[in-house]
Amino acid sequence: MPTQLPLAQHLEGLRAAMVAFVRYADRAGLAAPVPTCPGWTVRDLVAHQAMVHRWAAGLLRGERPLDRDADALEAEGRAAEDPLEWLRDGAIELVEAIAGAPDDVRAPVYLHDAPRPREFWARRQCHETTMHAVDALSAVFGRRPDPAETWIGTELATDGIDEMLGGFVTRPVSRLRCDEDAVLVVAPDDAPDWWLVRIGPRPAVTERGTGPVPQLPPADWELTGTAVELYLALWNRSVRPDLGPGWSERAAVTWS
Repeated sequence: MPTQLPLAQHLEGLRAAMVAFVRYADRAGLAAPVPTCPGWTVRDLVAHQAMVHRWAAGLLRGERPLDRDADALEAEGRAAEDPLEWLRDGAIELVEAIAGAPDDVRAPVYLHDAPRPREFWARRQCHETTMHAVDALSAVFGRRPDPAETWIGTELATDGIDEMLGGFVTRPVSRLRCDEDAVLVVAPDDAPDWWLVRIGPRPAVTERGTGPVPQLPPADWELTGTAVELYLALWNRSVRPDLGPGWSERAAVTWS
């Protein structure tokens, strides 16, 4: 779903997430386990995110996806003498690629109804880096963080909810399906936006609205709370039980 935030705001969100990521990864230590990423250490988390930044930068420069092997890049990051420096360098490479790309750059995107590639990758890496910075924070605490313990603002969280519900779960490859038609309503109580997701045997269809919530059909699944609470919950970084295990399995939303 096309973003309503300007590119500059996504780049600022990426910058804030990187500051948090490096701070919390350093505080937790590279050997610390990451509660929100079962089986990973902070070193694994850092290497993964740094790989994705480099991979996305390559796509914006016109490189083919296979030109930079993801596994080899992650291995390079894990073996780096200073993995956090390697992470920072990857983020710089990404921002330079976004800044240097023309508005009409041709590059792969993979979400439904995605923005143009330059905006897409700024938005996607803003939210991916934010979630992985939350993972680093979970390594500091040894548990999933409370929304109030994060740095995330309402506007960014609302955009992240929109990307998830409009872009991810509506893809043809999404497994968020059910035999009988069902409805998911997501309505932050601190933002004017709401989403209605119609789920059935075919790919989900999402409607977004702003302002008073209209008379909606009975929701089989209704989520309310602050935008940050819902953002974290939809990405399985929350302690909230509302979504249950079926969400991560059927929406194909995992910690990696």
